[in-house]
Amino acid sequence: MNREQVVRRIEEIGIVPVVRAPSGALAVRAARALSAGGIQVIEITMTVPDALGVMHEIASRMGSQVLVGAGTVLSADAARGCIEAGAQFIVSPGLDLEVIRVARDYGKPVFPGALTPTEVITAWKAGADAVKVFPCSAMGGAKYLRALRGPLPDVKVMPTGGVNLTTVKEFIEAGAVALGVGGELVDAAALAAGKDEVLTERAREFMTAVRSARAELTKGAQA
Repeated sequence: MNREQVVRRIEEIGIVPVVRAPSGALAVRAARALSAGGIQVIEITMTVPDALGVMHEIASRMGSQVLVGAGTVLSADAARGCIEAGAQFIVSPGLDLEVIRVARDYGKPVFPGALTPTEVITAWKAGADAVKVFPCSAMGGAKYLRALRGPLPDVKVMPTGGVNLTTVKEFIEAGAVALGVGGELVDAAALAAGKDEVLTERAREFMTAVRSARAELTKGAQA
């Protein structure tokens, strides 16, 4: 897929699971479990042991089904390494213009983290495909996102932090193109206990919540 196709696919799915696992094997299992539940995109954070190896394994074994991306990317060198390992998109918790540049040079989507209006504008002007508003919950969640998008309606935003099954609808209504979800979806305890089906079921629930919220939003716009 090219950059535009990857972005479109992520927006269609609407959920980007943020995987933080104590081992690479658990991270790969999380990818399989989430894919089985309908979420064919996964963000492997650089905090996962042998994260590059995990990305390579998912890309090589599940690349036709699952879009694998790199999260918690903190430098240009890290971004380059992730892409060469097979990452199809780059996510960072903060704004690093060099990370954006590397991703753009490789033709890969990049979702830099930002929080303030100034950071969001800077990220968007620098070439972000969407801006990861993080930590969104610390600033008021969906209310903050809605206020942020008031003067910036053309900026695509992907809130992360505070996203759960209860708040999905609020974030979609506030204008999110996709939602970053961590522990509420990627249950580390369930994985450790061998209960991968828990992640699969939660993936189905999140996908249903996103579809329902979008359908209501479309219906309301047409009314």
